[in-house]
Amino acid sequence: MPEGIAVSQMFAGIAGRYDVANHLLSGGIDFYWRRVLTGMVKARGPKDVVDLATGSGDVAFKLRDRLGAAVPIKGLDFCEPMLDEARRKKTAHAAYSDIEFNFGDCMDLPLPDACMDAVTISFGVRNFEDRQRGLKEILRVLRPGGRLFVLEFSQPDRWFRPFYYLYLKYILPLVAGIATGDKSAYDYLAGTIENFPTKEALGNQLKLAGYNTVEATGLTFSIVAIHEAQKSG
Repeated sequence: MPEGIAVSQMFAGIAGRYDVANHLLSGGIDFYWRRVLTGMVKARGPKDVVDLATGSGDVAFKLRDRLGAAVPIKGLDFCEPMLDEARRKKTAHAAYSDIEFNFGDCMDLPLPDACMDAVTISFGVRNFEDRQRGLKEILRVLRPGGRLFVLEFSQPDRWFRPFYYLYLKYILPLVAGIATGDKSAYDYLAGTIENFPTKEALGNQLKLAGYNTVEATGLTFSIVAIHEAQKSG
C-alpha cells in the first residue's frame, strides 16, 4: 500500500493541471463515469452526502447538480493544494457556494459515528495506505442502511486487457508528463491501476470490512467499476 504522505505530496505537485490531465487521458469519458455515479446516488435519495478524496471537487459539484440544494454535500481530501482547486472552482459558481471543502484523511475521518446517509469516493481507494482500515473508517461514519459508492479503476474485460495495459504502461505516463510536467506521478498511478483488484476481489474486501451487501457495475469494458456497498440497518 502507498504511504499517505507521499501520495499527498504527489497530488500537490500536479494539482494545478490535474483536471486537464484527467479529461485528456480519459478522452472525456470521466464525465460519463461521474454522471453514472451520481445517478446511482440520486436513486437512493440520501439526506446528506460526503465525497471523500474529493480532489478538485468534480464529483461534489456533480452531486449538487443531481441532488439539488436541499441535500447537504461535503468534500474531504488530505491534499490541501487539491482542496484549493476545489475552492477556486466553487467560487466561480453560485450554485456550489454551500458545498464545504475541508481537510480529511480517510484513515481518520473528522466525522462522528453514523452521521452520513451516503459516502462517495472516486479514484481514491487505490491510494489508501491501509485499505481495510480506510473501508472500515468509512463504514463507521455511515448511518445504518447507508451506502458507500466507490468509483475506481478495475481490471478490464479480458479481450481488452492487452491494449489497456499497453496504454497504461507507455502512453498514459508520456501524455500525462507533457500535460502536467510530472511523468513520475503518472508512472505511479499507472502502476496502482494495473495492480488494483478485480471487481469481485474488491467486493470481497468490502464485505470483509463489514459491509452487508455489495454490488459492482463495470463501465467502459470494465476499465472502471462502481461498487455500491450498504451498511446493515
